[in-house]
Amino acid sequence: MGTGPVHRNKPLLHVSSEGSFVASLADDCVQTGLRMGLGEYFERILPEKAWYERAKEPWLSQSTYRRIKRMVDLTISAALLILILPVLALCGLAIKLDSPGPIWFTQWRTGKGGRRFRMYKLRTMVSNAEEMKAQYMHLNELSYPDFKITNDPRITLVGRFLRKTSLDELPQLFNVLKGEMSLVGPRPTSFSATSYSLWHTARLAVKPGLTGLWQVSGRSELDFDDRLRLDIAYMRNRCLSLDVAVLFRTFGSVLNGRGAN
Repeated sequence: MGTGPVHRNKPLLHVSSEGSFVASLADDCVQTGLRMGLGEYFERILPEKAWYERAKEPWLSQSTYRRIKRMVDLTISAALLILILPVLALCGLAIKLDSPGPIWFTQWRTGKGGRRFRMYKLRTMVSNAEEMKAQYMHLNELSYPDFKITNDPRITLVGRFLRKTSLDELPQLFNVLKGEMSLVGPRPTSFSATSYSLWHTARLAVKPGLTGLWQVSGRSELDFDDRLRLDIAYMRNRCLSLDVAVLFRTFGSVLNGRGAN
């Protein structure tokens, strides 16, 4: 066993020549920790815990949590729909004046257990947008089965404003009332569960949401696999306090337009 280099004012560390650098680094860390306080030091060097991770187990059982969550969904969605009816009427008028076609856009989405349901949105694209999708497939910026184009030519002038402000998502409150969606949960995909890899199907264990972790962590900037990891993190940590935190952060994401497309 050799002896590493001796440092002035530092204890002699008996390590191999290969380990001398590691030992010296460890000694420097200890000295730094003593100067600034070990608690503060370890807070700086250890990876920061994600804000959505639970510090302790929730005091509500999962069955009680689900019942309360449903009551909250019904109460908030019903109250919001009453308040936003004039907003929806103005949006509908703007859509009609901007481009020919229906006000509403409905699309089959995949929900809990892989069940398909019709999700409601305000129309933000030209009426034949789905038929034009194949024409622009070569410009897709995300991996299959996602589809996204920056400055998508199919989006109308009013549609860009509706997407930037997320007003186009408001009709999904009807889906929440019907029990097909929740206020918070994994966002429902437009492609069926048969397109999922096996590990993707984990997200189908809970009801999809109007907003979720990925909505406040990058929104459309995230690829499908990254969103899946956030969905699974939500499922692992879900509780009422997390749902409330996601809702508040959603307002912030909408106000700054982060990731909206």
